Amino acid sequence: MADCLFCKMVSGEITPDTVHEDDDILAFKDINPQAPLHVLIIPKAHIATVNELSDANAATVGRLFLAAKRIAADNGLAGPGYRLVMNCNADAGQTVFHIHLHLLGGRPMTWPPG
Repeated sequence: MADCLFCKMVSGEITPDTVHEDDDILAFKDINPQAPLHVLIIPKAHIATVNELSDANAATVGRLFLAAKRIAADNGLAGPGYRLVMNCNADAGQTVFHIHLHLLGGRPMTWPPG
């Protein structure tokens, strides 16, 4: 998608602070972190919202969570804990319409969020 910020990162037009990349996934530090570690994990394929997911995307979504697990472990968060969040549409706080999983950790999280 030509106007998608995250697609521009995938294409190399914009260079994020990358923490993980493989054939299907790109993970990078959030530019407005809400925790000491705040990473966004995206599929390289453009999917605008969770509402657009299909059975064909199941493996891709699973890889987002497996990447989050590895990044959390690499940053010493597997034991203390971390939060994973995926927002869907504007009322939930989605501002970039390319699905992305937030990995937040490094401090105690409160509930309920926001």
